[in-house]
Amino acid sequence: MSYDLVIFDNDGVLVDSEPISNRLLAGYLTELGHPTSYDDSLRDYMGAAMHRVHDLILDRTGRRLPEDFDDVFHGRVFAAFERDLEPVPGAVGVLEKLAADGTAYCLASSGSHERIRVGHRKTGLNRWFDDERIFSSQDVGRGKPAPDLFLHAAERMGVTPERCVVIEDSPLGVRAAVAAGMDVYGFTAMTPAARLAGATRLFGGMGELADLLVR
Repeated sequence: MSYDLVIFDNDGVLVDSEPISNRLLAGYLTELGHPTSYDDSLRDYMGAAMHRVHDLILDRTGRRLPEDFDDVFHGRVFAAFERDLEPVPGAVGVLEKLAADGTAYCLASSGSHERIRVGHRKTGLNRWFDDERIFSSQDVGRGKPAPDLFLHAAERMGVTPERCVVIEDSPLGVRAAVAAGMDVYGFTAMTPAARLAGATRLFGGMGELADLLVR
């Protein structure tokens, strides 16, 4: 099936940031007295906006995270991005094909606009995404699994939900896309296929995605 709009998640789909950010998140939560492993972080927080971290910790422990938690965490993440962040292998090739074919695309990320821009400058993906193609959970208030972000992106891009396909690698993102009434292709590079139940299709490499989208 052809689509009028391809909506990319950012972290783990376009930039290979999930290992970096989840390692740092697990470490910081553990420092603060909330023991968290890397696998715990992937399970509970991958694909989520920061409010989910605060909400889960409060629900589980009755304790609030420090007021400067987000600032400290993002400072660590941005420094690590500047050292280590790379684009997901094959992501540039997909963007090149979409641009060559004239297919509309954008990204809709749980991350902040600042996080997106820091990552894109480091990886060179900023050449593919001007401000009109970038949407953040900051824009809508509720992050995934709520459908708000994807619906907002589609509306701003002038495309109805049923003509959109979302590219996601997290269970929360798949749930959000399904709730928005959109097809969703689940990227299994980091997430077991069983955890992406509900996806329209599954794929394991960006080379496969390019072929799926240009058919």
